[in-house]
Amino acid sequence: MHEFPITEQIVKICSKRCGDEGGSGVTKLKLVCGERTGYVPESVQMYFDIISVDTPCEGAAVEIETVRSKMRCPACGKLFYRKPLSFECPDCGTDGEPTEIGKEFYIEYIEVE
Repeated sequence: MHEFPITEQIVKICSKRCGDEGGSGVTKLKLVCGERTGYVPESVQMYFDIISVDTPCEGAAVEIETVRSKMRCPACGKLFYRKPLSFECPDCGTDGEPTEIGKEFYIEYIEVE
């Protein structure tokens, strides 16, 4: 349910952009959502469909790109996807450290008509 307030803000931002551009409605938007944000893309979509009713965003297509989380090896510097139940670097075997990759959450673009 924590997707509800963030989705409210997405609708507000898109509606404002539509008004600022003198458009009649938002036709499409793209969100980038890292898997470490804790947001479930399907829930964001569901709430968007509900919250956008009677706004300039109603009926807009929402594309959501999910960014997989990557680890960084402190020994060799390699970026890698963590295997289940392991933090081990596939090149040198050192335990990897979390990075910011996978924590993204932003609107990449908004299309207005």
